[in-house]
Amino acid sequence: MLTVGDPLWRSIEVVPATGSTNADLAARARRGESAGRVLVTDHQRAGRGRLGRTWTAPAGSSVAMSVLLRPERDPASWTWLPLLAGLAVADSLRAVADVPAVLKWPNDVLVDDAKVCGILAERVDGPAGPACVLGLGINVHLTADQLPVPTATSLALLRPDRRLARNDIIATVLATLALLYHRWQAGLDAELAAEYVARSGTLGRTVTVLGGDGARFTGEAIAVDPAGRLRVRTPSGVQTFAAGDVTHLR
Repeated sequence: MLTVGDPLWRSIEVVPATGSTNADLAARARRGESAGRVLVTDHQRAGRGRLGRTWTAPAGSSVAMSVLLRPERDPASWTWLPLLAGLAVADSLRAVADVPAVLKWPNDVLVDDAKVCGILAERVDGPAGPACVLGLGINVHLTADQLPVPTATSLALLRPDRRLARNDIIATVLATLALLYHRWQAGLDAELAAEYVARSGTLGRTVTVLGGDGARFTGEAIAVDPAGRLRVRTPSGVQTFAAGDVTHLR
């Protein structure tokens, strides 16, 4: 049985299989589901990522879960939510698996420059008002030939000497995310930005950012500001991104 002490999580539901935990919770949010719902599955058959990407993993090999939140803050500040989720995962994997997890702005967690977790944040509108569904996919037991792309990794590959339980990872991530979320709700954005920067694997690197309008910029990632936005120094000046698809250049 999976339990987490923080009252933020009102209900944790585990299902054997589903298409997408994000899609399932988004549908519930549109029907007025209250905040604090967590949906976990042993087998996600049609997981979704940014820019419409899809992915699958063998049953029992990954953590696939989504949480439903209805923040009291202005939706313009909700760009912080995937960053909080990434920070929660990075700190949890450091604690549970003893791996040097870092953050790739805005949606990925990396270890040794390989992706171990992807995050998808979706705003959902309905009669009960706006909600955010945060989806997290963590590669736990995947073997090398099961990885979705060559640039991915798994905790089993990183720590073959350690027996890792998915329930321990889920419980730690949820507890850590709840603490970060409460601080964000309290307006402690500058503190959270400093902690995010301390875990960043993007800052100081040359990156290419594909913006939502299709424009592409290349330059040095120099800061994550208190609003959670990435600042990149490019030949045409410093550009600030609230969202975007980032590629780390070697």
